[in-house]
Amino acid sequence: MELYLDSADINEIEEAFKLGFIDGLTTTPTFMHRHGITDIDGAILKLSKMVPVLMIEALGDTAEEIVAEAKRLLSLGLDKNKTVFKIPASLVAAKACKMLRDEGMMVNIHLVYNIQQAYMAMAAGATYVCVLVGRMQDQGYEALKLVDDCVKLVNKYNYDTKIMFSSVRYPEHIKNAIDLGAQNITIPWKIMKNLNNNNFTEIGTHEFVNHTRQMTMVVGEVVGSKNPIIGLDGLVTDASIEMTRYATGAVSVVDADGKLKGIFTDGDLRRQMNTHGKKLLGMKMSDFDLKMPIHVNIDDKLHVAVGVFKEKQVDNIIAVSDGKPAGMLDVQDLVKLEIL
Repeated sequence: MELYLDSADINEIEEAFKLGFIDGLTTTPTFMHRHGITDIDGAILKLSKMVPVLMIEALGDTAEEIVAEAKRLLSLGLDKNKTVFKIPASLVAAKACKMLRDEGMMVNIHLVYNIQQAYMAMAAGATYVCVLVGRMQDQGYEALKLVDDCVKLVNKYNYDTKIMFSSVRYPEHIKNAIDLGAQNITIPWKIMKNLNNNNFTEIGTHEFVNHTRQMTMVVGEVVGSKNPIIGLDGLVTDASIEMTRYATGAVSVVDADGKLKGIFTDGDLRRQMNTHGKKLLGMKMSDFDLKMPIHVNIDDKLHVAVGVFKEKQVDNIIAVSDGKPAGMLDVQDLVKLEIL
């Protein structure tokens, strides 16, 4: 089924055709008027250079006038092999269609509301017969049955005509067109760009991205720049200053070689204050029975850190390299990556 964009908005046309697989564009004078276009010929010529195939109106009161208008439009610089002339269904349209087709031009008989109009268009050699499904449904017509009848008519008598499903109002129409076997559908950009949206797809994609990141990224790629450190001979006041400077609730305690030996937290500060009072401010890290902090290696895959966060229910983990603190991994670092 050919996929066409239904629009006259230059910006969305440019965006849509970046997809690289849309077959063509349908537009109308009504669309152009709606977007403030006053130079219709100039707009048509510009659009013809932007899209693979362009469908435009060729209007007139007689078949001869319609043919003359089509030729005038071609004279602007349009490519006959990339231009389809749209003509509202009528006996005049059928005659003009035959005349244009005899000269190798492509024709779309549209505003088709019944199978008789479709038959006349096919008999005249129309390249496309266009059923405006949404508009017909608005007016109480059985539009889907008409599309089905048109497709059956093409298949039964082997007409060299494609049935276009147009006036698409919502995603269900795309499913209808597929089920009915229409050979062409033209869709507004606001609907086309949302056709891939699906909550289950989004959930599955999130899981795949999540697990891929956990298995391929290492802690060192995520760990933040916060790395408060104090030596064993550092004072409690020094530890408090470091925590304040880095806006953290803990400071890593290292030995003379920079190796991780423990952690001192704001909780430790409160508990030791209750025990030692003012004396605490002059005490060193080596005066306390420090606990070894929860830590992971900076080269560990992220799934290791995820497991620690889930098991220990903590907000921060010390990341180490060769036994030395290299930074703090915050649970929010993984939340931002949508891993937790």
